[in-house]
Amino acid sequence: MRTDSSPGSLPAREHLPAAGAGTPVLDVVIPVYNEEKDLRPCVLRLHDHLTRTFPYAFRVTVADNASTDATPHVAARLAAELAEVTTFRLEQKGRGRALRTVWSASDAPVLAYMDVDLSTDLNALLPLVAPLISGHSDLAIGSRLARSSRVVRGAKREFISRSYNLILRGSLQARFSDAQCGFKAIRRDVAQVLLPLVEDTGWFFDTEMLVLAERAGCRIHEVPVDWVDDPDSTVHIVRTATEDLKGVWRVGKALATGSLPLDRLARPFGDDPRDRDLTDVPQGLARQLVGFCVVGVLSTLFYLLLYSGFRHFGGSQSANALALLVSAVANTAANRRLTFGVRGRGGAVRHQAQGLVVLGIGLALTSGSLAALNAATADPDHSTELAVLIAANLAATVLRFLLFRAWVFPDAPPAVDAPLIADPPDGRLPEPYRTWSDATVRLQPVPPADTDPRDGR
Repeated sequence: MRTDSSPGSLPAREHLPAAGAGTPVLDVVIPVYNEEKDLRPCVLRLHDHLTRTFPYAFRVTVADNASTDATPHVAARLAAELAEVTTFRLEQKGRGRALRTVWSASDAPVLAYMDVDLSTDLNALLPLVAPLISGHSDLAIGSRLARSSRVVRGAKREFISRSYNLILRGSLQARFSDAQCGFKAIRRDVAQVLLPLVEDTGWFFDTEMLVLAERAGCRIHEVPVDWVDDPDSTVHIVRTATEDLKGVWRVGKALATGSLPLDRLARPFGDDPRDRDLTDVPQGLARQLVGFCVVGVLSTLFYLLLYSGFRHFGGSQSANALALLVSAVANTAANRRLTFGVRGRGGAVRHQAQGLVVLGIGLALTSGSLAALNAATADPDHSTELAVLIAANLAATVLRFLLFRAWVFPDAPPAVDAPLIADPPDGRLPEPYRTWSDATVRLQPVPPADTDPRDGR
């Protein structure tokens, strides 16, 4: 049913309807590689927990990442014994590849995954997926760094985890607290939009997905967890950390250059009170004012720093002109992206040209102020020059905002109007969305076997 029927609001996320018998609401994927010893007790424990506590139909999917031991045989036996368990074989390694492939093929409206070691207490599973079922959230993650989490692990892993999340916050402006916890869930309708843009096929997969989801305006629910480190974990920490840092650099570069088509993702799922058509509330103006003020303060500081530096090598007029030119280019680029939400490179040259016209107006104001000061005082102090320039820049800033809003970026689309990725008529995704697809990866059900696959028969 609809959770919001107020007039003028966008379509809200929907609470998933009660499913019929045998129709899975939740599909829990367990990606494995050479886990013949741990797989069976893990699946049996998870199956028992879901049978006793989960109020909806469910499925447990074992995603075998090209294992070379008896893991496929163990998974096939589990699928034969338990009706809610299924298994798929992938001929290429990569946890991200396994999750993306199985999630893309699943018919369950809520998709989750957890590591085979079950380090996270299963009592957190229902709190993890409940907000997705209710329609309150789009993704959910277990967090070992929440204040109420109870975590047992060594100092080395604790340091690495916290350092990695600090890097994400500093470089990608991530606001979620724990990117690496192997305990996450996503609504299928959200996954269908996000997965085509996620490139990584390894351990960085879920971090990249979370960053894109956050930039798209999706609501990410965090669940504090009880977590005990697995001392026998086969994860290679150094190699994984190196690949993660490479992924951070790749995604950060793509975000900085605008090569990611985030305009097609921005807040596509509705149910945002900021998007409602309310009377007497100017849409977007408050947010644009805040963004413009922040950019303006930083630009002014940058301008004053440049002016002080250029003043040592020339007169006040030339220093002012050079400082204005450099800071105006940076100001236009920052306002284009942060204040008015224009993504990509389309129209960037035109916007910069118009920004230079606005710069001319600012130059006239500030230069006129300096000329008036020099006419009034033969040799003004440097502090007096700065005070006059600050006042002139404040006036120029107000005019710059009005010109940006009415002339430079008049048709900047609000984030809510961004379209979803539409399905093309031929069923194939256009570039660059096709880049994530691995043509060599195919889901292959593993038939049950009565003999050990290592005996050669």
